[in-house]
Amino acid sequence: MITLEQLEEMFSDIAAKGRWDMTKPMLWGYFFTDSSPHKLNAVAPELEQLGYGLVDVFEAGVDPGTEPYYFLHVEKVEVHSPASLHARNQDFYEFASKHGLQSYDGMDVGLPAET
Repeated sequence: MITLEQLEEMFSDIAAKGRWDMTKPMLWGYFFTDSSPHKLNAVAPELEQLGYGLVDVFEAGVDPGTEPYYFLHVEKVEVHSPASLHARNQDFYEFASKHGLQSYDGMDVGLPAET
């Protein structure tokens, strides 16, 4: 699980490098995993109803002889603080558990596309 302390460190690191202004809307990507792409595709509409855009369901690169697994990637432009992102992560851990997915794997962040 991603801790609040890890998120505080992530935000501090971004601020220290002057990379982005995290008080502005950013593009947040969220990732779920499962051995069944069908399970991931089945939950995607529920996330879309919550305002997340479906990016893809794709197979993870795994070593030969390792059981394949898949990622569901959704994204949303929003503003987060470490505390709000921690709350979102907790919601997604619960979502993954409720739907019997192997995991909520975490998030990434980037600049939103220019409109």
